[in-house]
Amino acid sequence: MASATTERRFFGTDGIRGTANRAPMDAITALRLGQAAGRYFNRGGHRHRVVIGKDTRLSGYMLEPALTAGFAGAGMDVVLVGPLPTPAIAMLTRSLRADLGVMLSASHNPFEDNGIKLFGPDGLKLSDAQEAKIEALMAGDLSEMLAAPASLGRASRLEDAPGRYIEAAKASFPKRLSLAGLRVVVDCANGAAYRVAPTVLWELGADVVSVGVSPDGLNINKDCGSTAPARLVELVKERRADLGIALDGDADRLMLSDERGQIVDGDQILALIAGSWRQRERLQGDAVVATTMSNIGLERYLQGMGLRLERTKVGDRYVAERMREVGCNLGGEQSGHLIMSDFTTTGDGLIGALQVLAVLVQEGRPASEVCRRFQPLPQHLVSVRFPAGAISPLSDTQVQEAIAAAEARLGTGGRVLVRASGTEPVIRVMAEAEDEALVVETVHNLAALLRTRAMADIMPPTGRGLSHQETAPGGVLSLVSVA
Repeated sequence: MASATTERRFFGTDGIRGTANRAPMDAITALRLGQAAGRYFNRGGHRHRVVIGKDTRLSGYMLEPALTAGFAGAGMDVVLVGPLPTPAIAMLTRSLRADLGVMLSASHNPFEDNGIKLFGPDGLKLSDAQEAKIEALMAGDLSEMLAAPASLGRASRLEDAPGRYIEAAKASFPKRLSLAGLRVVVDCANGAAYRVAPTVLWELGADVVSVGVSPDGLNINKDCGSTAPARLVELVKERRADLGIALDGDADRLMLSDERGQIVDGDQILALIAGSWRQRERLQGDAVVATTMSNIGLERYLQGMGLRLERTKVGDRYVAERMREVGCNLGGEQSGHLIMSDFTTTGDGLIGALQVLAVLVQEGRPASEVCRRFQPLPQHLVSVRFPAGAISPLSDTQVQEAIAAAEARLGTGGRVLVRASGTEPVIRVMAEAEDEALVVETVHNLAALLRTRAMADIMPPTGRGLSHQETAPGGVLSLVSVA
């Protein structure tokens, strides 16, 4: 059987992802995945069920029926819920007592991409080991594992699915509070939350200004959402809003704009929620979980409150796993994935925004004061995209030597992080230290070298090419931590 870290042809840090209608994000692979995952979860005597949701990408119309056919062929009943946020699918998987949940989304990527995320009956993303077993089934002969004609699954649509999630999101907001008197701009990225997010905010009393709520299958994340907040910032200032909320295509991540148009990232949001929950004696485990990407300033802020920052590799699935290991109920990523296990099993941008809004209401101060909890160290990040067919330069000796030199130059008060993305053919280069000019110079020099070596198509010393798919998902080549 394949291990969790080898022979992974399809799964990355967040399910399967790729260009729509091209392998592995094509109907044939989706059909086979449905058959294999259905076979894996179709155990025991009860009638088995899978929940399938999606965002607003055009390719969802192709992948949804292919998955449905695969699961039905494996003898599983299929519940279709249409466009809903990723955390809604995780929630519905648990509340409907389904054996499996599936979300069709490539998150913050453009419409040309799509992805398949799988959740177990507990609403948690599958482990590396489970994904490896499903991949092994996909590689084998499934013909004899499929259901007999009389045992085929049925498909149905759950019409009240949006309402269920709306009520669950509203329940996360303190009952004694109201958003009355607050003006909120919400950018739904023309994605999965385009209906539910404005509804939740309005029903809680806010004056809501909505943008990114006209999906056409092609405009998801296009010049909008958490990765492109310029329009949100403009509207916040134009409409004199108290807060701007930017979600991504599947609404599992969050960025904010304060009333002055200043962006608030995931690290600041984590710090805000941690402080609020600690004051209310709600924070568990005396710790917050974040990834290697989170700013050192967050770590220092938490230490000042007597809290630990538990770091893990990039990927909200790994954040959730560490949260369970150390017994804490708050974790997330600088990119805006926020996991609050009191309410959700995976990242939820809308519920994260509601926690921030609750603090705004309680403290009665503007977002520019409430949301700035610490002074971040200068940090610079560049993404180096692979040319088609190029070999990753991460194992190149010259690259390794350059990273070691950069680490030495930054010293113990800074750090360098170079890693391969687990969801796209990209290398992330990040540096952090007190000297901003040195940080920017370090990142640009390393990124330029990576581009040069990738274009040169240099083979690693082992004589075997290391592609982005073969690198351990979220794997870190080099990380110098601060004492």
